[in-house]
Amino acid sequence: MQTKVGWATCVCVLLAMPVAGSAADNLIGFDSAGSAAELSVEKQLDASIGSADLRGWLKDLAAAPNNVGSPHDRRNAEKMRDMLTSWGWNARIETFQVLYPTPLSERVELVAPTQHVAQLMEPPIPGDAGSAVPGALPAYNVYGADGDVTADVVYVNFGMDADYLELARRGISVTGKIVLVRYGGGWRGLKAKLAHEHGAVGCLIYSDPHEDGYAVGDTYPAGGWRPANGIQRGSVADMPVYPGDPLTPGVGATAGAARLAIKDAPALMKIPVLPISWADAQPILAALSGPVAPPAWRGSLPLTYHLGPGAAKVHLLVK
Repeated sequence: MQTKVGWATCVCVLLAMPVAGSAADNLIGFDSAGSAAELSVEKQLDASIGSADLRGWLKDLAAAPNNVGSPHDRRNAEKMRDMLTSWGWNARIETFQVLYPTPLSERVELVAPTQHVAQLMEPPIPGDAGSAVPGALPAYNVYGADGDVTADVVYVNFGMDADYLELARRGISVTGKIVLVRYGGGWRGLKAKLAHEHGAVGCLIYSDPHEDGYAVGDTYPAGGWRPANGIQRGSVADMPVYPGDPLTPGVGATAGAARLAIKDAPALMKIPVLPISWADAQPILAALSGPVAPPAWRGSLPLTYHLGPGAAKVHLLVK
């Protein structure tokens, strides 16, 4: 794992809401006169920003990969600082040195009863320039563990406590297995944590079109829902333990901060975790045997959802 430098610009916004026991149009922390003045200022601010501005800023900020430590991430921070400064804000950039591991190699392969290799780099879509995006990272969940495992697969629905109780009621264990879990129903880091606590050796998380795809609405670029090869990235750190840099709990990750060893950081996951698209989850689900999944566990893919384990065996590699 490598430690990279990240840049961030922080703006605090006060959310104004009515407070019990006061006039309905008063904002929290304001009397009637103060509320009127504040609402007037907010109205002026709203009027100064148009949808074209927002669309242009978003397109500019997202014009290149902007993961932590990337050149476009730095450029975005500087651009936001300069814009805020021009509007009268006291804005500055603070630099922290955080643990930010990125993939050196990874693989998800269905090795039995048939073969299928997951495509962990999202293909270009209409509007993209060229066949590949320079600097783009493959799909991964940051703060998962390194690992190289081959094991049977169990489908665990959303991977929450109630789901494992249902599997136990049916006599199905995930010990020594790779769990296949769909996004939704809870925080992705909890999905990985519960998989580890129940004895799984790996965790694959996919977006089922039932929650995020054609079953809900038009997929991108026709609509806003996830297409077949879309992959939801994100952290799987155990953030309820503590948020932020996993190696510097409770303090900012400055150059001189005391750091935990990676092996001693409780917020880091202990098993390999990767996100995959529903296009790559479908062959794995289709290969599962065992009991048919309960009705509430069934997504919107054109197959019968089984729980496993059985014939389906997957090789999962993350480095």
